[in-house]
Amino acid sequence: MLNNDLQCWPAPAKLNLFLHITGQREDGLHLLQTVFQILDIADTLQFDIRDDGVISRVSESDIPEDDDLIIKAAHLLQQHTGVKQGVSIYIEKQLPVGGGLGGGSSNAATTLVALNQLWQCGLQRQELAHLGLQLGADVPIFVHGFSAWAEGVGEQISALNLPKSTYVVIFPQVFVSTAKVFANSQLQRDCTTITIRDFSEVLSESGFEAAFQTVENVCEPVVRSLVPAVDAALNDLARFAPARLTGTGACVFARFDSLAAARLAQQALKDKWSVFIAQGVNRSPLYEVLESVSV
Repeated sequence: MLNNDLQCWPAPAKLNLFLHITGQREDGLHLLQTVFQILDIADTLQFDIRDDGVISRVSESDIPEDDDLIIKAAHLLQQHTGVKQGVSIYIEKQLPVGGGLGGGSSNAATTLVALNQLWQCGLQRQELAHLGLQLGADVPIFVHGFSAWAEGVGEQISALNLPKSTYVVIFPQVFVSTAKVFANSQLQRDCTTITIRDFSEVLSESGFEAAFQTVENVCEPVVRSLVPAVDAALNDLARFAPARLTGTGACVFARFDSLAAARLAQQALKDKWSVFIAQGVNRSPLYEVLESVSV
């Protein structure tokens, strides 16, 4: 439960609109190319600053505090800056846990951004993103707060202006092991490297559908074979629009040209699946809040 006396800070979801693997580093990490689409649906966090240096979570959660990226992010920022203050953290979950929408990473990023402001740490966004990379590969994209082209292990980020989009997202309510997907012998790891310039030219000249017909999520065939529920969700959603897996899943999504068309699909699917509609945005709602409290 949230505290009515505290500022609400959003931690938005993301979609991976495609995912290519172009190689593998000596340390075993895969080299990726992807496009992150920020969504307007979000978890909500609140931060009650305290003077005793203690960091704690007020809201109940199934995640032990030692494993909670929110708590880890707060401790990381505290240790990095030497700030003496602590915080009690409230969270209201809206994003499905384990759905591949980046909820945990987004929570961590919002914690870094909010506490940097509230503790008056004065770190620049790039330094916060660098800190966030210690918590997970997806944390920097949420710290930067814009839809983006990303490569490397996810840390090389360039802003990308995506056209206005409405998405229908299905959460099959299953867990997909990212480690198992990346360890699967059938996973394609030799995609041809493409450039953001070439991709952006197709996007601007020919439109969204044309641009995304040239790319794919190489994890999707593997996840389809491993997780029947994801395969079924993709098949059901594909009756209404081209459907794709986000990241390694488990959520699947499809883009619609109108809210009305998305609502028709949602209505047809809601009795079988956990399904919601979200708008794609190019700028994270987190920074609208940050600007309002910085004035």
